Amino acid sequence: MKRYLITGASRGIGRAIAEKLAGKDVELLLHGRDTVALAQTRKVVEPQCTKVTPLIHDLATARGVSDLIAEVGRPPIDLLVNNAGIAVVKPFTEITSVEWEQTVGVNVTAPFLLTQRFTPRMPPGSSVVNILSVAAKTAFPNWSAYCMSKFALEGFSRCVREELRDRKVRVINVYPAATDTEIWSQVEGKWPRDRMMSATQVADAVAFALARPTDTLIENIALSSLTGKL
Repeated sequence: MKRYLITGASRGIGRAIAEKLAGKDVELLLHGRDTVALAQTRKVVEPQCTKVTPLIHDLATARGVSDLIAEVGRPPIDLLVNNAGIAVVKPFTEITSVEWEQTVGVNVTAPFLLTQRFTPRMPPGSSVVNILSVAAKTAFPNWSAYCMSKFALEGFSRCVREELRDRKVRVINVYPAATDTEIWSQVEGKWPRDRMMSATQVADAVAFALARPTDTLIENIALSSLTGKL
């Protein structure tokens, strides 16, 4: 049985990836903070899986990350998807220290700690998938905290990729353009969500990369919409 850990699986890209990777020989370890939304994800994928384990933890705190690690337990995992993320969108002069620390905690520190904890015991052929963003390569006004965190995670994951090559553990970075998820409901302003990519399109790309032979690594996946940049 394969064990797949997906953070931020309550909705959006995380839920779409869970739906795409569900299988009879798979245990899905699904993390989220929204108990109700995570239960909905579980309801959708459970009939297709050997087991579904919900993990309700706040990745913005060290305690939340350590509790998640403890709940996952000692058996090795075969896939880690670092998908959970938060976005603070405002001029950099208005960002509070709490907002900055939360952004770093969820978007950078949690993936670091989870990758550090789980990859040493991953068997050859396993994978780490980091859901980054075009914001890992491009600067956007008022998105300084978010861009900073994605730039940081990209640098970390590229180094980890080189460290894990000899162990045959793949590190796959995904760079979606604007994707229609609930995150936009929390961001001020009017956004053309009807022109954005869907979470399913991102999940399809992840599934494609994971389905390659284990000695084949698709290092980076840049995804954009044919409607152009938003």
